[in-house]
Amino acid sequence: MTTSLQGKRVALLVTDGFEQVELTGPKEALEQAGATVDILSKSTGQVKGWNHDKPADDFPVTKTFEAANIDDYHALVLPGGVMNSDTIRTIPEAQSLVVQAAQKEIPIAVICHGAWLLVSTGLVKGRTMTSWPSLKDDITNAGGKWVDEEVVQDGTFISSRKPDDIPAFSKKLIETLAA
Repeated sequence: MTTSLQGKRVALLVTDGFEQVELTGPKEALEQAGATVDILSKSTGQVKGWNHDKPADDFPVTKTFEAANIDDYHALVLPGGVMNSDTIRTIPEAQSLVVQAAQKEIPIAVICHGAWLLVSTGLVKGRTMTSWPSLKDDITNAGGKWVDEEVVQDGTFISSRKPDDIPAFSKKLIETLAA
C-alpha cells in the first residue's frame, strides 16, 4: 500500500473479551501504512482477546481511557466482541472519548458489536451504519439507519459487520486518515 499515515496516531478502545482479529487486523493494516497505534482500556497492564467464544492472546495496554487525551489521536477504532462491547458501553471514560471524538469530527471506525458504545452515547442518531446483524434493532431504536453492507461511511463514522469485512474496513479507515 502506497498510502502513508506517518505521523498519524490511532487509538483502539477495548476491554477484555474483544474479538481478537477485529483488533489485530486493523492494527496491522494501520501500522503497515505508517500509523502509530495505541491500545486503550479501563486499566493498565494487559487485555485479553477472544476468538469468538474462546479466550485468546493478551495485549499490552498503552494508556487507560482516563489517561488518554483525545487531541493525541487522529482516529478511534472500536473492535467488537460481545463481552468487550457490552462492558465498554458502560464505562464513562470510554463514552467520553467517543463523544469528544464525534464533537471534534475525529473518525470513529467500528466493527461488529462495537457499535454498542455509540448506541449508548446517543451518537448513532441520524447516522447510517452497519454492524453485526443482531445490533440492527439497537441502532434503529437509537435513531440510526441500519444497512447490511461490507463497509459504510457516514461522515466521520466508518462501520463494518464482521471479521470477513476487515480488509474493506481497514482500507476505508486508511483512505479516510490519508485524505
